[in-house]
Amino acid sequence: MYNKQFKYPDTKAFEFVTKRLKQRGVDLHELAVDAYDLQKEFIPELTVDECYESLITVLHKRELLNNAMVALELDRLTEAGLIEEPLQSIIENDAGVFGVDEALALQISEIYGTIGATNFGYLDRVKSGIIKHFDTDEHHVNTFIDDLLGAIVAAVCGKVAHHYA
Repeated sequence: MYNKQFKYPDTKAFEFVTKRLKQRGVDLHELAVDAYDLQKEFIPELTVDECYESLITVLHKRELLNNAMVALELDRLTEAGLIEEPLQSIIENDAGVFGVDEALALQISEIYGTIGATNFGYLDRVKSGIIKHFDTDEHHVNTFIDDLLGAIVAAVCGKVAHHYA
């Protein structure tokens, strides 16, 4: 039921996302390293620690949390066989014409402007590091998580770039 007194659960949403990422085998430090690797050429004084701090800040953004919760839950429900057809098969097979996974991720990547969007496009194409691991894992439904991770890294790159601009 609708509750006029509802207050957005920022802390619970952050905990949901970070817990679910950890359950799926995501090490947040790997995401920070991926962001560092993308930005070190442009910002030689950048450190992995700075990228990690930026990552934690980015992970607190509501725009990210909302899309991440939906993405992670859709992968989980699909893997459990709890989605109605034909959506179950579409997500399960990561159908190329689906595009909803990229749309959710693109919104996240753009939190800090177009640099995030361009980095997301690059990461979606090259699928390196932890993103590649999830993209090529055939034992789990990873339709959303690979794009989600790319978007998070891209958003961190945007935040870092804005800081040093």
